[in-house]
Amino acid sequence: MDAVFVASDLMAQGVLAALHKAGRRVPEDVAVGGFDDSPAATAVTPALTTIRQPWDRISNEMVRVLLAQIGGDDPAAVILPTELVRRDST
Repeated sequence: MDAVFVASDLMAQGVLAALHKAGRRVPEDVAVGGFDDSPAATAVTPALTTIRQPWDRISNEMVRVLLAQIGGDDPAAVILPTELVRRDST
């Protein structure tokens, strides 16, 4: 295994702990990436590479889509950009 990408930074924290326990070095042996850019991403060693989501835009779009559905519109899918935040785990 060369790399692990998990669905949240908290899960990535667990991966870092498990890899450390198994004697694997991050990022030398295994690269690790998370998702959310939560405070957990910088609370671990090495600092976690992660994906940052635009929370303000997500909130605005959720309200807009909900109000549109209440008004009779069909459900809509919205895709927003994310940002890769490179840190020491990759």
